[in-house]
Amino acid sequence: MADVQVTCINKQPRNDTHEGITHLGNPAGGWKWTRQEVINSINNKTNTFFTYVNGKRADVAVVNGPNGQYVRTHADGVWNDNLLALDECK
Repeated sequence: MADVQVTCINKQPRNDTHEGITHLGNPAGGWKWTRQEVINSINNKTNTFFTYVNGKRADVAVVNGPNGQYVRTHADGVWNDNLLALDECK
């Protein structure tokens, strides 16, 4: 199992708080996956994912929402929105 850093996301439309992340990636790591690929990888225990923002690591987890599964970060016992603070993937 690889522990993979997420450094960028795609969200359509970017500033709409009601629409979800479509892709997660790390250009330096040479990857960009759909949200579903990341969810499947976490659920299958193939990889773990994390962000590193302002000197703090936050693990990416799968959350069951009213419209299905989505990804969210968790650090120090608190769910947060670190993914939404990341730059746009190219």
